[in-house]
Amino acid sequence: MSIYSFHLAHLTLLKAAGGLLRPPKAPGLRHIEVLAGMQLGAAVISPRRMQLRRIAVFAQWEDEAALEDFLSHHPFGRTLIEGWHVRLEFVRRWGEVHELLLEPDGTAPLERDEPVVAVTLARMRLPELPRFIRWGRPVERQIRDHPEATLAMAAIRLPRSVSTFSIWTSTRAMTGMVFGRDDGEAARRHTVAMTERERRDFHHEFTTLRFRPLSEHGSWEGRSHYVPWSR
Repeated sequence: MSIYSFHLAHLTLLKAAGGLLRPPKAPGLRHIEVLAGMQLGAAVISPRRMQLRRIAVFAQWEDEAALEDFLSHHPFGRTLIEGWHVRLEFVRRWGEVHELLLEPDGTAPLERDEPVVAVTLARMRLPELPRFIRWGRPVERQIRDHPEATLAMAAIRLPRSVSTFSIWTSTRAMTGMVFGRDDGEAARRHTVAMTERERRDFHHEFTTLRFRPLSEHGSWEGRSHYVPWSR
């Protein structure tokens, strides 16, 4: 059964550029996205918008043995193992990015009190970028500041690829954010942005993926144990 992983690592500028420009290939690696980290809610013109040395990697593997081999023996994999990563079991998707060969639905549905990892991946329509920024930045702040999101970030690879990644204490907390059920004036930012996307899409391709976290490894920004059940 396929396994997925999401990695965060501080790399030298040379190694980061190499991964961005030429994504690695390895036995058992079905697909990989190498992106530069981006701080949610950062100003549009800011070095925090594209942090070339803070690399985010999302990957699909034939099995866990393929991931282990990559981290142990591939030059790029050995740089990632010095950071943090979480291993994931695919549960559900909405939308499609053609490089990701996913089943319509994966394993058993998540329980409402079960931790969940959410990943989005999009290929932008460049003329729609101003609209995307206008409607997307309030949502970035909503997710960044949500008390039930233990880790939330975005990532980008020029010119078109954008991704978000977040870990939630429970499925209930995440869906509450998605559907605007939270309290406060920020609660409906996500639903308003999705309505605007349905009116005129920002993307050529877009998918939202939900995963069950399987295990967590390493540390990021001086911290580990982002997944609530691992505490």
